[in-house]
Amino acid sequence: MPEATDARFMALALSLGRRGLGNTWPNPAVGAVVVKDGQIIGRGWTQPGGRPHAETQALKRAGKAARGATLYVTLEPCSNEGKTPPCADAVIRAGIARVVSTMDDPNPEVAGQGHERLRSKNIALEVGPGAEEAQRAHAGHFRRIRDGRPHVLLKLAVSSDGKAGAAGRQPVEITAAEARRHAFLLRAQSDAILAGLGTVVADNPSLTARLPGMRERSPIRVLLDSQLRVPLSMNVVATARENPTWIFCASQASAMAEQILRAKGVEVFRVAGKEGRLDLAEVLNVLAERGITRLMVEGGPRVAASFVSADLVDEAVVFHGPNRIGDDGIDALEGMPLKALGHHLHSVSSEAFGPDSAEYFERK
Repeated sequence: MPEATDARFMALALSLGRRGLGNTWPNPAVGAVVVKDGQIIGRGWTQPGGRPHAETQALKRAGKAARGATLYVTLEPCSNEGKTPPCADAVIRAGIARVVSTMDDPNPEVAGQGHERLRSKNIALEVGPGAEEAQRAHAGHFRRIRDGRPHVLLKLAVSSDGKAGAAGRQPVEITAAEARRHAFLLRAQSDAILAGLGTVVADNPSLTARLPGMRERSPIRVLLDSQLRVPLSMNVVATARENPTWIFCASQASAMAEQILRAKGVEVFRVAGKEGRLDLAEVLNVLAERGITRLMVEGGPRVAASFVSADLVDEAVVFHGPNRIGDDGIDALEGMPLKALGHHLHSVSSEAFGPDSAEYFERK
């Protein structure tokens, strides 16, 4: 099949897969398309909670017409027996004649075995189309498998003079509605969102995806609170039964405070800490163990600076507002200049949102 045709159908599969971002953890958000005689006969994407997988969804929609067709899939079909049978076996049973896949799955339970199973049944296989975009789409899955932590997106909102808050750590509106809507979309595409205690107390945020019809796509709320001092009236605690909240504290934090928070529906995790600062690497390891693959860090100049200085930011989006806050405002990265982002990241693109703009960074 012509290279341009493969690229077009793989682009559709990638687009379908993105529908599941933030909603399929611990599994990757995969997309799949079944094509026969140039016509799309089946589409699928990983469903909430990670199952059913994209391939079985697409094959189910294609039905018997899948025999002799081509399957486009954004990650290697699984070969391991888990809660559902291997997708590679479903592809074989359906009579698919050709598979176009972006890349091998680094999961050691798969790691090329799914592709090899297809080859062993004389199914034509091409690996590579769409690989660059698939690397971005599955960045959380890859990071969790390879490094034992989630992929970290840092989101900042910065005034024209580089500030994130007013004097006295008072919150201030930096961006307009259009940019905020895009930030909510980024939340919906994340498995979890993290903030520090200072931001929660100052802003009392809900940390949800406040977009029409997407409330249920809100991420797990993660709070760093070394001594479990968060007031029970804060939204992240008061609504923990509707939108899950996980709080990370130091090992010596109050046992009574933990008991009270758990009674409110909050999950509490104790990790190593020093001088009031939690071990961020251990926090990320625990999140990965719980299945989190994509983490959005959105709360607080101190927390943001800590992630940057620890080289734990994989990509960043910086929303720039047009107004100044003043010299007495709080720097976006407390204790360091905004250009510190460039130590490990590089700017890749920018986008306008009404009066505001967003600059996107990726790891070098």
